[in-house]
Amino acid sequence: MTDSPQPASPAPERVSAAQFCDTVLDPGSFRPWDTAPVRPTPPDEDYAASLARAADRAGTDESVLTGAATIDGRQVAVVVGEFAFLGGSIGVAAAERIVRAVERATAEGLPLIAAPTSGGTRMQEGTLAFVQMIKIAAAVELHKQAHLPYLVYLRHPTTGGVFASWGAQGHVTFAQPGAMIGFLGPKVYAALYGEDFPTGVQQAENLFRHGIVDAVVPVAELRSRLARALRVLTAAPTGGDDDGDTGSAGPAPAGPDDTVDPAHLPDVPAWQSIMLTRRADRPGARVLAALTEDLVPLSGTGEGESESAMLLALAKIDGIGAVVLGQDRTGQSPSSPMGPGALREARRAMGLAEQLRLPLVMVIDTVGAALSVAAEEGGLAPEIARCVADSVLLDTPVISLLLGQGAGGGALALLPADRVLCAQHSWLAPLPPEGASVIMHGDASHAPQMAAEQGVRAQDLAADGIVDVIIAEKPDAAVEPDAFAARVRRVVAAELRALARLSPDVRRTTRLDRYRGLGLT
Repeated sequence: MTDSPQPASPAPERVSAAQFCDTVLDPGSFRPWDTAPVRPTPPDEDYAASLARAADRAGTDESVLTGAATIDGRQVAVVVGEFAFLGGSIGVAAAERIVRAVERATAEGLPLIAAPTSGGTRMQEGTLAFVQMIKIAAAVELHKQAHLPYLVYLRHPTTGGVFASWGAQGHVTFAQPGAMIGFLGPKVYAALYGEDFPTGVQQAENLFRHGIVDAVVPVAELRSRLARALRVLTAAPTGGDDDGDTGSAGPAPAGPDDTVDPAHLPDVPAWQSIMLTRRADRPGARVLAALTEDLVPLSGTGEGESESAMLLALAKIDGIGAVVLGQDRTGQSPSSPMGPGALREARRAMGLAEQLRLPLVMVIDTVGAALSVAAEEGGLAPEIARCVADSVLLDTPVISLLLGQGAGGGALALLPADRVLCAQHSWLAPLPPEGASVIMHGDASHAPQMAAEQGVRAQDLAADGIVDVIIAEKPDAAVEPDAFAARVRRVVAAELRALARLSPDVRRTTRLDRYRGLGLT
């Protein structure tokens, strides 16, 4: 991520509503839902003339088109902006059309695809048009609360109240390359403040770098991206899609050689395991790519933060749709440790899993959260608390996988789960052993002793009820990365299928009871 905007690229071509539908939707599948625009207050003579000219220019009767269609054979609802109609501006009629379409999509249980392009509020209708964004945002939020996907493609340009409402509410948000996307238009800024707005700030690529947009995708490639996302979002809890597609054959079921009975683990010293997890070539959270099909990477919090320490995606694991979240060992360093922004990304993942009714798979591999002024002032400790509380109370299935290092509150934030899996040499501790040694002995030389005494190994964690399953390393994940990744995938998929057979109430109650009783037996 960069802290400064990049130079602006030439503005992209504007894509009309018709071009968007022809490119993105299955050929011939679009079925319009629109009726004549609702205009409770008849427009005055000048406004009526503007509307007539806009209709002639755009070939549409308003600034949005709505309807149903298919993408890769899957039924969806669509709301598509038309910039040629008065700059895509939203007045009462356009807002009513959008809301009716969103409400119909919700009633019919359809995923909703929105492709806005707009200068914002229709100035001819003033404040009444401005406040229409409230009902649009409310309708979209109710759609999401019905556990239905809302996918957004921000076209060039998308500004003002449209971006600040239904343009910014997506579960997943794509954007057109080079698109101008922002709240306040540069011309308005210059007029108000007497200076030009910095170039490159309100550009899709810059918003991607700052975790507001999940991906920058050309229109020609959007259909395949949306199809991939829909395959994940419509996947059945036990594998395959709700429309009957079973997806790829996937790996064989988890077998007895994939896991290790804690009683039969070699008595490897804790310090030796810790050293193995610190090997530079040990597989990290990017093993997620080997675990999944139809990977849809997401970027940042959606609220202006993106950290290299965290990976976030929608994906299918052996045919099961899931939200996957992982602490990336390659993205953490003394100069770039895991900060509060990474934990806000984690909370985004938890929210997506809850709202989309997808299981959540969290991968722990961290040397610990940042120790810095910025982390303290950015709310690191409160974010750890919120992550712990959110994950332990989720209604959706949750799996946590200790993949490597598990140090401190940064690891604890991703630990609460229905099932906690642990790689054979992975470990979990309140601090790195060197830190514990400093607290107890005044120096770091007693780190091996502290590791042994604190019960950090996989078999110790299993004995204490913290870990449920230990995944075999033969003898070390670093020397067999592909075989290890396949092993992890089989075990995770088996656990997801088992959890899908339980009701949300049973899962949640069992999870709460588990943590309520830790250390008491």
